[in-house]
Amino acid sequence: MSTEIDPKLLIECLGKGLRVIESFSDERPRLTATETGALAGLTRTAARRYLLSLVHFGYAGTDGKYYWLLPSILRLGQSYLDSARLPRLVQPFLQRMSMQTGETANLSVLDGQDVVYLLRSNAPRVLSIGYHTGARIPAHCVSAGFAILSTYTRPELERWVEGHDFSRFTPQTITKPDAFMELVESARNLGYWMTDQFINVGMSGVAVPLLDRKGHCHGALSMTYQREIYPPEAAQKKLLPALQDTAEVLRSII
Repeated sequence: MSTEIDPKLLIECLGKGLRVIESFSDERPRLTATETGALAGLTRTAARRYLLSLVHFGYAGTDGKYYWLLPSILRLGQSYLDSARLPRLVQPFLQRMSMQTGETANLSVLDGQDVVYLLRSNAPRVLSIGYHTGARIPAHCVSAGFAILSTYTRPELERWVEGHDFSRFTPQTITKPDAFMELVESARNLGYWMTDQFINVGMSGVAVPLLDRKGHCHGALSMTYQREIYPPEAAQKKLLPALQDTAEVLRSII
């Protein structure tokens, strides 16, 4: 829920600094001051000062030309995980679900156009699959995106779709807005959704929205799995009930 704040009370330079941090990505791990300025909407001189400040405080490194973020930047995200009630509350339920099913379970939320994975409980095996904590995935590619968006009203969903880039990752990826909205409506009727190789060939997912007692959505519980091991019918029979039962238990306490 957003709150209107008097602009005179805001520290504008803090917002600019955050834009500088957000300029780095998987596609842009190393940036010059000029490139950062263009991405953050700043002059080269201003961007350089912000970057040098990040270096001084231990959040970034530099070779004199290029800048990159250091692992210490993760402390900013960890502060949220340590202080937020929802991840702490859900963690033991994810662990139990992983032990029951033998699969990795996740808690995720929608942040703008992406699904962000807040928690991950690894499967009790040597090799676990799925998304690591902090991963951002385009919402039209993962089951959690469909599950969360299924709780949106039609006007809210239409506004979200208007601003989304429906990039293709596999032949199965849904790239047409109208087709995507139809699937979200189906997810609304079912109360869950399953994706089949939308972002990685051979990988599928199932998710349910995480609702509170008033019906407000706080995110999604999901599992990602190998399609070879769990064809759609098998995933629906073995994995979906565990997600639904966990969501129902959490509904009474979040």
